[in-house]
Amino acid sequence: MKSYEQIERNPKFQQLVGKRKSLGWTLSALMLIVYMGFILVVGYAPKVLGAPLGSGVMTVGVPVGLFVIVAAFILTGIYVNKANAEFDQLTKEIVEESK
Repeated sequence: MKSYEQIERNPKFQQLVGKRKSLGWTLSALMLIVYMGFILVVGYAPKVLGAPLGSGVMTVGVPVGLFVIVAAFILTGIYVNKANAEFDQLTKEIVEESK
């Protein structure tokens, strides 16, 4: 079995780490933008979210709030899909090479 240093020098391991880091930061930034945008609107323009939708009692804030929640699930799904499709394959190749 190879040592940790040998695995760490493996180009596939470095590729895996780079891709995971890049995707993680990208998805985190997107979620931060969505969430902080919502919080900033709540803090600085609450009347925007309090505006009624149509003639009912629902306001703009309800679908916008749901969008924030759904965005978190979608971004998580994107990560899981990428991990299952690409990251797991790279991990398997690294493990096979280290035997």
